[in-house]
Amino acid sequence: MEKKSTHILNASSNLLGFSLIIITSLKITKISGNTHLDEFAGIACLLFSCSCFFSFMAIRTKNGKRESKYETIADYLFLIALFCIVLAVLIMTVKIID
Repeated sequence: MEKKSTHILNASSNLLGFSLIIITSLKITKISGNTHLDEFAGIACLLFSCSCFFSFMAIRTKNGKRESKYETIADYLFLIALFCIVLAVLIMTVKIID
């Protein structure tokens, strides 16, 4: 099985920055008051952070079984966070169109 931990770490850290930009732009434009955008982006930030942590732990551990477990956890957290970002982007798009 190919190790995905480095790819997960890279993508999670980049999308963590994207999520923080979403939250910052919502606070600056004061759009977050009547939507759930900041909640989805905040949850995504937490999940991307945890995904970064577990992928880093998978890279650093010497135990093969533990490495696989950490990588799987990081992978699922990344997928859930990505879903939250997609929802936030969809809500933002609908809000801009209205």
